[in-house]
Amino acid sequence: MNTPLIQSTTDFFKKTFGNSPQKIVLSPGRINIIGEHIDYNDGFVLPAAIDKVICFAFEKTNSETSTIVAIDLNESFEINVENPVTLHEVIWTNYFRGVVQQIQNKGLIIGNFNCVFSSTIPVGSGLSSSAALECGFLFGLNELFHLDIKPVDLSLMGQSAEHWVGINCGIMDQFASVMGKANQVIKIDCRTLEYEYHNADFSNYSLVLFDSNVKHSLFTSAYNQRREECEQGLAILSSHFPEVKSFREASEEQLLSIKDSMTEDVFKRSHYVIKEIKRVTLACEALDNGDIVTLGQLLFETHEGLSKEYEVSCPELDMIVDTLKKEPAVIGSRMMGGGFGGCTINLIKKGEEATIKSKLTQLYHATFGIELKTYEVRISNGTSLYNPV
Repeated sequence: MNTPLIQSTTDFFKKTFGNSPQKIVLSPGRINIIGEHIDYNDGFVLPAAIDKVICFAFEKTNSETSTIVAIDLNESFEINVENPVTLHEVIWTNYFRGVVQQIQNKGLIIGNFNCVFSSTIPVGSGLSSSAALECGFLFGLNELFHLDIKPVDLSLMGQSAEHWVGINCGIMDQFASVMGKANQVIKIDCRTLEYEYHNADFSNYSLVLFDSNVKHSLFTSAYNQRREECEQGLAILSSHFPEVKSFREASEEQLLSIKDSMTEDVFKRSHYVIKEIKRVTLACEALDNGDIVTLGQLLFETHEGLSKEYEVSCPELDMIVDTLKKEPAVIGSRMMGGGFGGCTINLIKKGEEATIKSKLTQLYHATFGIELKTYEVRISNGTSLYNPV
């Protein structure tokens, strides 16, 4: 499926450097089936790698600097991998600089290299193009210079690179990008990093993403506020029930019994988190049983919680989900990601995708004057070497 991308990236490399690349790496974006805003609340998430990828081509060089070319941006930069790394005003280059810094921090030695990359992951859609960038680049250097970094450590180093850039993300994105498997989702315990795979056979339904094409500026301030409200809620729960050390140990009954000791907002955030942690487990059971209708219902419930209790949705996302809820061919829909814009993830009966897409696109444009983007995705392997047959 990514053959044209691999071909065009390889051709560009040959034209630019005069050689065939020594290594080609494919690094995917990710979706999260369910478990939203749960990674920082010690819960479980259920992500998967998808068939939208960044393709990297590498070769070792004897030059004094390394050259990295962003084909899609028509930009490049040089870096000496032996020198101390500092942040740069050209933002995209910092993800690469951050990875080099992580390699230096580990005391690992690499030489200089040439690298070009190109992507089919829609930027800004909430499909974690930054995690694919960090993990794919690090994976390539790991292979090129035989660094022997283990997969879980690749994801942790990718996360640390993103923290260095200034984005305090959880581990889910990098973990899913590196550890993904075709047709399987990963249940990750965000407290221990223990993980297990569950089959993701959606049977008679397709996984379709509708990109709202909006990103409201509330995100950063609201995100920090939600984290604080959750911390307050957990502290109140623990003061009444000392055995409760995290939301995963709390029951809905316990929370309801002390509702009067919380502000309305703190209660709503806590209620959402406790129910969402439970929904992840129920979603795994539904997948294991091939019960995709129940999975779809859980997606609708999650959106309701994110919209009304966690309050991180927006009119555009709510309109998409409310519209699809009335369609018999759609069995599940919810906003995906941090909120205030981005994509919805939807389960649509096979054969009905084009009809639903057409109807929703027209209605969305009539309502908001915004073009709706659509991505059909499949669950695919994590970051890997491409070996032409």
